[in-house]
Amino acid sequence: MIELKNYTHILWDWNGTLLDDAWLCVDVMNGMLKERGLPLRTIEQYKELFDFPVRDYYLKLGFDFNKEPFDDVGMEFIIRYNKRHSETALHPEVHEVLSTIAAHGFVQYILSAREQNELISETKALGVFGYFDLIKGLDDHYAHGKTDVGLLLVKEIGAAKDKMLFIGDTRHDAEVAAEIGIDCFLIPNGHHSSSRLLLLGVPMISSIKDLIELL
Repeated sequence: MIELKNYTHILWDWNGTLLDDAWLCVDVMNGMLKERGLPLRTIEQYKELFDFPVRDYYLKLGFDFNKEPFDDVGMEFIIRYNKRHSETALHPEVHEVLSTIAAHGFVQYILSAREQNELISETKALGVFGYFDLIKGLDDHYAHGKTDVGLLLVKEIGAAKDKMLFIGDTRHDAEVAAEIGIDCFLIPNGHHSSSRLLLLGVPMISSIKDLIELL
């Protein structure tokens, strides 16, 4: 089990880890699938299918990029999601956890596949912007992955990598952490099921509030 006292810098994923939005992703996508006569998905199925790059996830759902380009359907999803993003909220206890971790002297950051400007706007709207020294998202809407952004963030932080911990909710988060050379901790409260995350051999806890016990 990872002990937070071994680290000084905590990098957070946003969607799924801090923001409770998997349900909205399913609802928006099911609207698009229904219009195309494709099978609808439950939240349980979504957590088994969703992955990065999201282009591959769309193919699993039955989208045909010969009929409509990925850029078009990807943007359609983002437009629909953004129209409803105000319906989302943080997971319970996020404020308590972020404030407690900050009080223990940790420096906190966000590393996300969300578009940068939208990420800044959402963290401000939900009252957590001030907890983070840096917030790094992507420069487009297509969620290709966040390894490159992660490498830039680690370089900008400038601390020893063994003092950094990335906390996320997906297999991609574990992959990003490995590629940028820092430890990872997973919480199955977002876009991937606990059974998928357990296969990775990465430390995992049941809820975000459990982090407080690791301080």
